[in-house]
Amino acid sequence: MNLALVGNPNTGKSSLFNRLTGLNQKVGNYPGVTVDKKIGYFKLPNKERVRLIDLPGCYSLYPSSQDEEVVLQTLLNQDGEDFPNTVVVIADASNLKRNMLLVTQVIDLGFPMVLAFTMNDEAQKKHLKIDLEAIERQLGIPAVVVNGRSGEGMNELRSALANAKVTARESLIFNPKEEHVAYIDQLAAGLNEPNAYKAWLQGLSLVEPSKKLSLQHLSDLAKDHDLHRKRAQVKETIRRYEIIDELLKSSVEETDTASASLTDRIDAILTHKIMGFVIFFALLALVFQAIFSWSTWPMEMIELLFEELSLLSQEVLPSGPLADLVAQGILPGLAGVLVFIPQIAILFGFIALLEESGYMSRVVFIMDKLMRRFGLSGKSVVPLISGMACAIPAIMATRTIDTWKERLITILVTPFTTCSARLPVYTIIIALVIPSTEVFGFLNLQGLVLMAMYVFGFVLAVSAAVVFNKVIKTKRTGFLMLEMPPYRLPQARNVGLTMYEKVKSFVVGAGKIILAISIVLWALASYGPPAKRAEARTAVQQQAAAQEWTQVELDHALGAADLKTSYIGIIGQQIEPVIAPLGYDWKIGIALLTSFAAREVFVGTIATIYAVGDPENEYSIKEKMSADVYPSTGKPLFDLATGISLLLFYALAMQCMSTVAVVKRETKTWKWPLIQFAVMTAMAYVVSLIAYQLIS
Repeated sequence: MNLALVGNPNTGKSSLFNRLTGLNQKVGNYPGVTVDKKIGYFKLPNKERVRLIDLPGCYSLYPSSQDEEVVLQTLLNQDGEDFPNTVVVIADASNLKRNMLLVTQVIDLGFPMVLAFTMNDEAQKKHLKIDLEAIERQLGIPAVVVNGRSGEGMNELRSALANAKVTARESLIFNPKEEHVAYIDQLAAGLNEPNAYKAWLQGLSLVEPSKKLSLQHLSDLAKDHDLHRKRAQVKETIRRYEIIDELLKSSVEETDTASASLTDRIDAILTHKIMGFVIFFALLALVFQAIFSWSTWPMEMIELLFEELSLLSQEVLPSGPLADLVAQGILPGLAGVLVFIPQIAILFGFIALLEESGYMSRVVFIMDKLMRRFGLSGKSVVPLISGMACAIPAIMATRTIDTWKERLITILVTPFTTCSARLPVYTIIIALVIPSTEVFGFLNLQGLVLMAMYVFGFVLAVSAAVVFNKVIKTKRTGFLMLEMPPYRLPQARNVGLTMYEKVKSFVVGAGKIILAISIVLWALASYGPPAKRAEARTAVQQQAAAQEWTQVELDHALGAADLKTSYIGIIGQQIEPVIAPLGYDWKIGIALLTSFAAREVFVGTIATIYAVGDPENEYSIKEKMSADVYPSTGKPLFDLATGISLLLFYALAMQCMSTVAVVKRETKTWKWPLIQFAVMTAMAYVVSLIAYQLIS
């Protein structure tokens, strides 16, 4: 059975979905669009397996964004794989009038359905008492009170779903035939749709899920009957609210109270024009301190585990290319990424806490006025903040922005914000070149520098927005419509699921790339032109004999010579003149090239190169990088100048092919992603060059 979950944003829909499905869920995209598609599974009391589709939040069935269009298409397209047999409509009990608009629209579509009231605790705080029997009697559908966070009402919901049936009604709640008989009859006949309201929605929304009438035919039909689409939608909405008012008068008891709610009192502080920003940046500082401080022990354990696995593989596997591939290629490459799981988990855990508590909406609110000064829509704040996790879903989130110019600018500047893929690069470079000292007696300097990189990324994004706002001209401007959910204690289950999904996505997504690149890099680093390699080894042996090196020194020098004369060493030396002014050697150059596939590949590449170059060295990647020196000068390779140059390069460069693909998909042209890639890469090179030359 297909079961669709429909409701307004911020009504507890995601909590209910998580409660019903647990870990038995997956996230993808609807075909042809970049809207998240969440599918989960659970069983009813009669053992029937349910495929639960969590549709995007919407306020009505008249779509104004890609999210809302997906909802309408899913509910109308009877041939689609997600067309529901039954629908659960979620309604916020503390804000029933607004929620009931969508409820009555879905009822008129004729689905077997259950009405699930959430936020009942908030309704009680507002002194609202809902008469469920009166609601069921007037709407003709079963109604239950649920709480996805605590599990309240889950058994009642499952029982109601098992018994859900289409309720026979003498008429629709809103019947468009009362005023547009000829239009509806002709439309319904052309669509072969007996439900008058389904036909009405297809006609006014200009969607063609049945493919029986073209969009042009639907538009011409409205003109023939002198029907103005927007006016008809507004008129229906007004009429529905009149019906909803009458319904609520007899089913909801309200006692007014003059005292301000706890949410209002908290908002007076958290959304204050000054204190709001102070608190927000204090929370950011806490997050970045935690990323460095709390992750140290688990990261050390992961490093130790992979070191032991590398040694074990060399002992267990027979000596030869396979053992070298595993010990020097695959394991070091994977370790270079997986070691950052604790930091990624902490970052996403904090983001989930902010979203679960309702605070993230307040961040969007306080940042709105500031963003408008830079030519961005207030709605642009959501993608920019989401970009802290990953630019790909952040760019997808721009679909809620109404105007093309504001949406395009947001798409172009979002990759400047510091995503989680940059975190492994930032943390290892900061750990190498920034001392772990305390500032003001309680703040870690490394954590402050990491926070500075996040702030730098945000400043870059809004600065680029100013430039694009001047270049791209349009008369139409957008506006921010935002609902403030009540504050709630974050639920450990939801936070845990979010962390699990995000870390799994990071590990699986990065792991595939790392595994493939590690194998290629190991092969390129392990083999080279035989004649050139033999010549280099002979020169090292002659120097060792003349200077009476120890065996350890000889082995180390031979390993370095083999790496330098390998295929990857030759490639690196070819590009070294281009990157040397930035303070990089050929090893960093190879890591830069491979990380254009994905930024986090930088660490895995470096780990693989160092492992092949010095297979007997059991030190961690950070210790190997710290000990590396320029052969010509003997100075540390990763000094402050090189470290700052690398940090700036990764802050500016567009090193993510997946992001390039998503930008192309969203803009429907290669023009903008290619411009974006070229501009960001050029900026990265120039700024890193200037920084290195000034500091060194």
